[in-house]
Amino acid sequence: MTYVDGFVAAVPIENREAYIRHARIAAEVFKQNGALSVVECWEDQVPDGKVTSFPMAVKRKEGEAIIFAWITWPSREAEQQGMKAAMEDPRLHPGQNPMPFDGQRMIYGGFTTVLDV
Repeated sequence: MTYVDGFVAAVPIENREAYIRHARIAAEVFKQNGALSVVECWEDQVPDGKVTSFPMAVKRKEGEAIIFAWITWPSREAEQQGMKAAMEDPRLHPGQNPMPFDGQRMIYGGFTTVLDV
């Protein structure tokens, strides 16, 4: 089964186009290093929660939108090799491709696929 890296973050709405440019470059790097697919989604219906929610998880501020993204890899081993290579790629270094959002509030994790129908 495939392996998935998942991400949730809050992006200033005014940075939407900068985020898409950043994501497009990152997707190219990940695909060149073995990713099967990269999907980036911009908030459409993301309600505030009472106990927990996407906005609460990333401490969304006024004027920010939630992004939900994932990278699919052939395996965990491929993810570990590909992600290491991607993080060493100069196109992802902050000086060349700065993140247009607060990376400290990004949530991410790796997941083993258990069902894909």
